[in-house]
Amino acid sequence: MAELKEARVPDIGDDKDVPVIEVLVKPGDSVSKDQGLVTLESDKATMEVPAPFDGVVREVKVKIGDELSEGSVVALIEPAGDAAEGGSKPGPKSDAKSEPKPEPKAEPKPEAKPEAKPESKSESQPPKPSLPAMNAGNPNSPPVSFDAEALMPGKVPHASPAVRLFARELGVDLSQVSGSARGGRISKEDVQAFVKSVLSGGGAARTGGGGLDLIPWPKVDFAKFGEVERKPLSRIQKLSGANLARNWAMIPHVTQFEDADITEMEAFRKRLGEENKDTKVTPLVFLIKAAVAGLKKFPAFNASLDGDELVLKQYFNIGIAVDTPDGLVVPVIRDADRKGLLELARELGEISAKARDKKLSSADMQGGCFSISSLGGIGGTAFTPIINAPEVAILGVSRSAMKPVWNGKEFAPRLMLPLSLSYDHRVIDGAAAARFTSYLSQVLGDLRRLLL
Repeated sequence: MAELKEARVPDIGDDKDVPVIEVLVKPGDSVSKDQGLVTLESDKATMEVPAPFDGVVREVKVKIGDELSEGSVVALIEPAGDAAEGGSKPGPKSDAKSEPKPEPKAEPKPEAKPEAKPESKSESQPPKPSLPAMNAGNPNSPPVSFDAEALMPGKVPHASPAVRLFARELGVDLSQVSGSARGGRISKEDVQAFVKSVLSGGGAARTGGGGLDLIPWPKVDFAKFGEVERKPLSRIQKLSGANLARNWAMIPHVTQFEDADITEMEAFRKRLGEENKDTKVTPLVFLIKAAVAGLKKFPAFNASLDGDELVLKQYFNIGIAVDTPDGLVVPVIRDADRKGLLELARELGEISAKARDKKLSSADMQGGCFSISSLGGIGGTAFTPIINAPEVAILGVSRSAMKPVWNGKEFAPRLMLPLSLSYDHRVIDGAAAARFTSYLSQVLGDLRRLLL
């Protein structure tokens, strides 16, 4: 048997102790280079650890629940041939590094939902008050507080999207939960312990009518009305759903609409595509350049709230919402101000392919300044995109259409592109948003303005 080589966790940005949520291979499986071995779920993204070369898996060194960092050993692989590269000789450190962490989290997880979210009717009264008990003063008021203090970015509880989703399912206000993980991070075990404390009468619930005063979420047996099929949400849908719900609830959204005349831009785009047939030049690359010009002219749109301070960024990284079979992801194109149209077109194609192939790393989705969500290839006339926190604005793009436009003498057919700019009203006012979209429209209508 050939010498076994280690498959290790590659560079995953600043993330450390990222939990394993899925093991994709088992001993004896043949794997090809870049095939996923395990799936990790960080606060920001779900990523696969790829095989560094072709071969046969001889030993899997991790299991679900283990926490891995860059360099952690995932598996021992027998290379397919002498030309295989990557990995180093397995040594005693691989066991020590991959084995100790699973034990703390292995036991509590299977018991999480039965204890924290009782659904059995046989236990009658004690389980029922689990949600109202945390807001005993008003049984119709949810435990999640939305007072002004709680909405400040610096006051947001430190917890991953998965833990936030888990807390929402149980009706737990995370601001009342103390985090026991590193850096005060709230874990699922902390949420479970809080629920147990409340159910046993040992936890103090917040009262005072500060909630949204919503009636409980309806419980419906859909099967009573006809045939149904249940399909679990993908990991990306769970993560993005939790983030979108938080952003929509915590950011005061306003959306500004504008139409841009892209008749000349589209003609130039087609000529550029004919001259560079090996590169797919889409309207999105022009929108990226226009967005960068807008961010330079209006710096408040290239900012983030940090407590009571506004962080104005001096770099221009543009996030692009990409639709994948598993859900929406937003990879980031860095330093877009330093790249030409063709370079942006090539990078956009590469990063979109990585997103669809589930090859994006956490680093690929960090550091964004401003996001663009384009539905032009699908349709629609306008929509309200949700801001991708901690950014303060996002541009939505719908399908362009030929429309009669008055030019001062007559109506002429012009290709008009609908723009929808959602912005954080804590940072940007309506006048600034109107100026921003008006400027975008001018730039897209006359690309020579990008040279100014």
